[in-house]
Amino acid sequence: MRWKSGLALTLVLAPPLPALAQDAAPRALEQLTPEIDALFAKFQADAHAPGLVYGIVKDSKLAYVKGIGVQNVTDKSAVTADSRFRIASMTKAFTALAILHLRDRGQLRLDDLAEDHIPEMKRWIYPTSDSPRIRIRDLLHHVGGFVTDDPWGDRQQVLPQADFTRMIAAGVPFSRIPQSQHEYSNFGYALLGRIVANASGMAYTDYVQRTILAPLGMTSSGFDVTKTPQAHYARGYRWENDAWAAEPEMIDGAFNSMGGLQVSANDYAKWVAFLLSAWPARDGADPGPVKRATVREMAQGLNFVTVANRIGASGATACKQAAAYAMGWRVAQDCDLGLTLAHGGGYPGYGSHVMLMPDHGVGVFALANRTYAGPSAPAWDSAVAMDRAGLLPGRAVPVTPAVADAFAAVRAAYAAGTLAPLDGKLAMNFLLDRSAANWAAELAKLKAAVGDCPTAEPLAPTGAMSASFRLNCAKGQLDGMLLLAPTNPATLQALRFRVVTP
Repeated sequence: MRWKSGLALTLVLAPPLPALAQDAAPRALEQLTPEIDALFAKFQADAHAPGLVYGIVKDSKLAYVKGIGVQNVTDKSAVTADSRFRIASMTKAFTALAILHLRDRGQLRLDDLAEDHIPEMKRWIYPTSDSPRIRIRDLLHHVGGFVTDDPWGDRQQVLPQADFTRMIAAGVPFSRIPQSQHEYSNFGYALLGRIVANASGMAYTDYVQRTILAPLGMTSSGFDVTKTPQAHYARGYRWENDAWAAEPEMIDGAFNSMGGLQVSANDYAKWVAFLLSAWPARDGADPGPVKRATVREMAQGLNFVTVANRIGASGATACKQAAAYAMGWRVAQDCDLGLTLAHGGGYPGYGSHVMLMPDHGVGVFALANRTYAGPSAPAWDSAVAMDRAGLLPGRAVPVTPAVADAFAAVRAAYAAGTLAPLDGKLAMNFLLDRSAANWAAELAKLKAAVGDCPTAEPLAPTGAMSASFRLNCAKGQLDGMLLLAPTNPATLQALRFRVVTP
């Protein structure tokens, strides 16, 4: 939308109001946990999951965690926060961050051709003569043109690296032209794992361990499930013929980068807290293990935006989401929850889900030990319950000195009935869009409608260079917005007013 300063009585951005009716006073998380427990207990029963563990990360710590059911149906050992589950495709976020870490170190570029790092791809036959060759960026966003391969891809976990090399060299059939459409591909993320290995000079698992897991203190996490202490091993099962049947225990293999990571809830909470700590952008120390700006880059869903319902019980009546696949995350703008990053995991023996709300510094995750039993609905329903309970306060956008100065001058201009107080503060377009005489007539019309406006509500900045405002006047209220131009010093490029209808 282009701001037109010549339309003074048109729609403006009013100060933001809560989208959901909230309780009269915010409830503590402890008061909400029985409701959250009920959501996950119902999921466990309906999904026939032997066990699951779920957690809420808030204020940089694991604020709530609970295990229910069993990690092994034979010995009936209980699920705890130390039980280790395979997280399946939630591994992709670790792979994406590993790629970005290598980019930050200058060992690759996202626009590099994938074949420059995987020579076996050089002889691939593309579907058309004008097909673009696949970049690393395309693999991150699932726009490489490969077919969706969840059932097949999940069983490739055990594939030896040498066999994967031969598979790559043989080429693959394409589902579509690269870069033409999003299509989820485990094969594509397996290729990213090979790129991590070739660019770093070490095994993919070693690189993730050294650069992400170890620095975060994720000492119970890894890719070799054969080394898991049985006391903490959440065995994977399928529900078949009204009974649990153990899934094969898949060893680490060439497709580990698409879904092979195993974690405990206590460990995974450290990952979630680290990611959330990247927001908001700020000055100060940036200890890593990966830069905050790089973490935030993972949330850029730059291709093929879709419109989708929110996951969970509120999805049918909630606002539609604008969603896209970013880098290891499905990213959406939710009208209640703000920016959300989410991903599920489905795997033989396991199902998982995580959703982050960076605007609020809160994340919810859940891990289950039944094939494809992804606890997505209770995770999102828990987030919505937290929002309704007032537990997701938004971060205040600071009022910059430039906006505060412009607002003071705007109020002075209104009081004077002339643009004179704005002398030297107007961008070059302002009086070309609307003359000073016309503005004087408009201000007089507004004053006749609402009178003088001696006080104002707190500014509602929409960025460092714009804000909505509300003036309290003798005969009503006046809403408005101001927008500064990209000049130094900042100048006013657009101004609007609207009389508030009682």
